[in-house]
Amino acid sequence: METQVRTPQVVFMQPQRLIVPLFQRPYVWNEENQWEPLWGDVLRVAKRLLDDPNGRHHPHFLGAVVLQQMQNPAGTMQERTVIDGQQRLTTLQLLLDALHRELKSFGADQPAMRIETLVVNPEAFWERPEDRFKVWPTNRDREPFNAVMAAEAPVAYDDLRHRDSRLVQAHEYFALRAREWLQAAEDQDVQARAAAVERAVRELMQMVVIDLTAEENAQEIFETLNARGAQLTAADLIKNFVFQRLSGSGVDIETAYEKYWKEFETGFWEAEVSSGRARQQRSSMFLNHWLIAKTGEEILAREVFYRFKSYADFESGISMVELLGQVSRAGKVYRRFVTAAEQLTGPVDRIGLFAYRSSIMESEVVKPLVLCLLDPEEEAIPADQVVKALQVVESWLVRRMLVRATTKSYTQVFAQLIDQVRKSDRPKAGDVIEEYLRHQAGTNWYWPDNDEVRQELRALGIYRRLSRARLRMVLEAIEDHERGWRGIADGLGGERVARGKYAIEHIMPRRWQQHWPLPEGASPDDRDRLIHTIGNLTLLTSRLNSKVSNGPWSGQTGKRTHLQKHDVLMLNRELLQHSQERWDDEAIEARTQQLVDTILEVWPVPDGHRSSATHATKHMKRRITLGDLMSAGLLQAGTSLHPRSQRFAKHTAIVLPDGTLDVDGVRHATPSGAARHLAGTALNGWRFWLVEPKSGRCLSDLWHEYLHQRDVNADDDEVPEEDD
Repeated sequence: METQVRTPQVVFMQPQRLIVPLFQRPYVWNEENQWEPLWGDVLRVAKRLLDDPNGRHHPHFLGAVVLQQMQNPAGTMQERTVIDGQQRLTTLQLLLDALHRELKSFGADQPAMRIETLVVNPEAFWERPEDRFKVWPTNRDREPFNAVMAAEAPVAYDDLRHRDSRLVQAHEYFALRAREWLQAAEDQDVQARAAAVERAVRELMQMVVIDLTAEENAQEIFETLNARGAQLTAADLIKNFVFQRLSGSGVDIETAYEKYWKEFETGFWEAEVSSGRARQQRSSMFLNHWLIAKTGEEILAREVFYRFKSYADFESGISMVELLGQVSRAGKVYRRFVTAAEQLTGPVDRIGLFAYRSSIMESEVVKPLVLCLLDPEEEAIPADQVVKALQVVESWLVRRMLVRATTKSYTQVFAQLIDQVRKSDRPKAGDVIEEYLRHQAGTNWYWPDNDEVRQELRALGIYRRLSRARLRMVLEAIEDHERGWRGIADGLGGERVARGKYAIEHIMPRRWQQHWPLPEGASPDDRDRLIHTIGNLTLLTSRLNSKVSNGPWSGQTGKRTHLQKHDVLMLNRELLQHSQERWDDEAIEARTQQLVDTILEVWPVPDGHRSSATHATKHMKRRITLGDLMSAGLLQAGTSLHPRSQRFAKHTAIVLPDGTLDVDGVRHATPSGAARHLAGTALNGWRFWLVEPKSGRCLSDLWHEYLHQRDVNADDDEVPEEDD
């Protein structure tokens, strides 16, 4: 067995075929979980090359692959079996081929030729048509792989027979991203960009390649490599590095540990928390955020240890014990911020409110900025400028959430904000951040203006498009506004509404047909869309029972009467004051306009601000599949799903490796198709199939978890229904 760290240049350079056995699962990687992060890694390295072409650049680690040599006749092309890492190797080939075609189309012939040698074997070695490919996928994937890799340039993706294959979609994704990267340059910079991205993907990506001889037991080695072990976290590695350095410096190690590090080994810091698509120990996440705050750079979780070493050795300018003290003091700031987000009742300052609202939006990316603004080692920023900075950032986040703009570059955006604060007049940090964000025009960076938010919320079924927590947070902010909490002014009642407590209620119920007649000329579809808009939603101290909730508006037993009994919120007082004896489509539209105006006051933009970005891609929708859940690690092949109804209790659905379901020996492409097979009628399969029968956890729960962790707009038809 030979183990080496190799670049794509070394892995793919020589004539060879890396063959994926037929028993391995088909290609399952997708945009959110793998293609986008991989392309982001390539661009980060490419940008470093552009900034410093002659500098020494650390390679980026992609993971490990296991190959096994095959016995080949002398003089023939080498062949190896892919034991582990076929998804990674296949994706790299798709990326390289797509990049090669785009480089050629932009006239970057030299970089294109260097990439081509990594994709196509020399013709002199071809004995069969497939010998041209360096990687040959498993049986089920060979046709779409061949179709897109052998297509004439420019590739007409829509005309390919296997248009819906993930392999084809991956190739198209990388082609589009490469084209965007090259088009973003001025004419004179295209060649520089082409050379940077080509070198990044060819020389500055690395893999651990384990190369087995033909006689070695591949299965035993595969099982050993994939056995679960206790992996060291970034915090573990940094702790070891710091105290190793301190041990030779004459510092009292025990005292330093007790004073500065012991706290990081308590339950709060060792808890695992979500960070976008992954979970990691809070102490490791804090160290990541602290480094971003100190450097103004985008730093990935897997880069934290090496970046910390570099910062400690070459940039901090202080001793290791002093640096450890800085980390400790920043940890106290971080903990106060995290704890403030969990305080749901009683007085809360602007920092605590920002902590709560940003946590509801699952925006971990704000924490490095908070550490920067509240850094105890730097000059203190005036309180009013801190408040302004948080208000500006919160407005930017909420408005983008409401118009469903992408979150894909948020780590980069906040690294840039920190860099702006570090380079500018620190006491004016709020002004600096506002000025920077108001001038951003890119799809991933811009600040939505009033007209866009109005247009979006006027027709948006916000109840179905925001998670309950996020929607509740918006309604809470409106309630605070009605109580007098406006800008820096304190509320009239002295206290904000309790956070995360109230139930969301449809005023006109979703089951409206019996008591809520349609106006003349209106369609049921229009009504169904209207009832989910913000004008038809409110907060209640407790849910109305279903009879009242679905009953008529007026009368002694009507909904209005019962709402009056729950009239502890200004939100409901305003509602009842203006609705009087009727609540209909016109009233919903009028209240929507009113609440949107309030939202624009709660989260304002600078006077005269107009966003110039166009972001048509934000509304692109696609159907989420079980394969996506599998790719995200939320569902595994071989899982048994159980029908919710006891009528079908003797049946199960088995999740197959390609994301389809096997029910009674029949393969079904979708959960709803499998449900229809059993029930004989159309059903929502995402709620029909239980993942955990005892707890009632179903595919719908996994669907929502996937959406909340990723920046995806799913088809309306696929949204699993939920009760109020």
